[in-house]
Amino acid sequence: MVQAELLLLLAFHLVLTALPGVAAALFAARKGVRQVPVLLAIGLAASGIVAMGAFWSYFADHLVGETYSYFVAFGSVLLAVSSLYGGGIDSTLLRRLGTALALWALGSTFLVFLGFLHGGSHSPLAMAATRFSGQLPTDNDLPRFFSEWFYLHGHHGTPPVYPGGWLASDRPPLQMGYMLSQWTFGWDDHSRNYQLIGVILQQLWIVGLWALLLAARVGRVTRALVIVTVLVSDVAIVNGFFVWPKMLPAAMLLAAAALVVTPLWSELRRSLWAAVLIAALFGLAMLGHGSSIFGIIPLALIAAFRGLPSWRWIGVGLVVGFVLMAPWSAYQKYGDPPGNRLVKWMLAGVPEIDGRSTTEAILDSYGEAGVGGTLHNKAENFVSMVGGGPMVDGISSAANAAESGDFTLALREIRTILFFDLLPSFGLLLVVPVVMMAARGRRRLKQPEWTFALTCFAIVAIGAVAWGLLLFGNSQSRAVIHIGSFVLPVLGFCGAVVGLRATFPRFAIYFVGFSALVMLAIYVPSLTPPPDTSYSLLAALIAAAGLAGFGAVALRGDAPPVEGDADMRGSARTRAEPSPLVR
Repeated sequence: MVQAELLLLLAFHLVLTALPGVAAALFAARKGVRQVPVLLAIGLAASGIVAMGAFWSYFADHLVGETYSYFVAFGSVLLAVSSLYGGGIDSTLLRRLGTALALWALGSTFLVFLGFLHGGSHSPLAMAATRFSGQLPTDNDLPRFFSEWFYLHGHHGTPPVYPGGWLASDRPPLQMGYMLSQWTFGWDDHSRNYQLIGVILQQLWIVGLWALLLAARVGRVTRALVIVTVLVSDVAIVNGFFVWPKMLPAAMLLAAAALVVTPLWSELRRSLWAAVLIAALFGLAMLGHGSSIFGIIPLALIAAFRGLPSWRWIGVGLVVGFVLMAPWSAYQKYGDPPGNRLVKWMLAGVPEIDGRSTTEAILDSYGEAGVGGTLHNKAENFVSMVGGGPMVDGISSAANAAESGDFTLALREIRTILFFDLLPSFGLLLVVPVVMMAARGRRRLKQPEWTFALTCFAIVAIGAVAWGLLLFGNSQSRAVIHIGSFVLPVLGFCGAVVGLRATFPRFAIYFVGFSALVMLAIYVPSLTPPPDTSYSLLAALIAAAGLAGFGAVALRGDAPPVEGDADMRGSARTRAEPSPLVR
């Protein structure tokens, strides 16, 4: 009965979460937009904007928030139905949009039932904090705690301080907005609904990455290999089930990447509507987590390198970003000040709460460190990215444990390395860049996959440099994966798989498949099961079905678009007539 209840609740929240984005994408399609990656980006942006609307509605008043939630749910249904029956959307386009939706639902199903494979659904937040790692902090509970306050009290009074000294203003509100938008439709006292919504939100990276792969025009098999690799990676499994808002902003950045680092950019940089869309995705990513800046920097630089848009385009984007960010910035300053604890922690290395402004803390910290200390801190950031001494010690400990037959300890050590260190998190795929460079010039490379792989690596490299230089770098603020943007490791996986397919396409299938099986072997076992729980055969079957269905749908996806086809120009338009997005 527990598994059936989980499945029903999961389906319920998938529908509620999807409605605004689906309605927006269908409406845009009815208006003539035919680029599937653009439609998926519109859906993600609309979903996030609606969530922020829910947050501010409940902040205004509980009744306003509930009214808004019902209006969004039923209004989305009406808009979707009217768009479908209004004509102008062909079945091929609907099928391609449905593929992304199916992948997201199946990926969410896989992760939910993999997470609860050994029970624990009666205490989901505690289970999530230990299921795939050592004991994690209570960060996954913060959005629930403050969502409940705003749901009940709105702007009346100041939210209570969360244990550990966290203010409501210390963490961006995007995930809270999604929670509030669904709270009125049903909740529980043991956070099961919250956990399921959180997993669903983190799995939106699937939609963003699928949009990017379609826009990059990589092959069907390559797309399937990439998206399955990320699904079973440590990044998606650990940070998808432990529902701190890390993968949600990565979804927004992946959708933005689909628009700015692919052939679509040459068209979209001339469209003011694209400026609105891209700025909205960037703004929503920042409202999801401040570390998104380390993904925005490389995307913006690469977009500028590929072709600067007009000053008018840039101005429109800045206005949109300001409109999205300004209300939250005002709340941080006036509603629940100071709201800068996390920024001071990351940029000044000061986790303690004090009365200094962000600028004062940064100047004081760099002044105390001096030139030598600052250089040392930055070097430590980059050492952390490659693993350094802790990785070597962890590998040695894991090998000794395995040799002595203590496989639980061995797996625990491996999971710790994958959780903290950027490059080691790629696992076996870490050798791919070496293979690519060795094959360059001696083999006929597959285009455009080779170029796209290099673009992914460039984004990761630029983002890593910005990340390493901007983080303060002391022991409290060091460049470990979970305090950066998760768009970087996701694009690292993407570049590795696509690059291997570009050089050794058949070998890539076996190598990537084996790598995925290794990751599953690492993360399927429950190392710290809750008392009085056991493995569930039904949960295992549902998780396996979700993964198998995910792979089948990804592999069955339509062939990538070619220049001039319906996906790029619109099925009912000629090549001489641009899409409405350009106008």
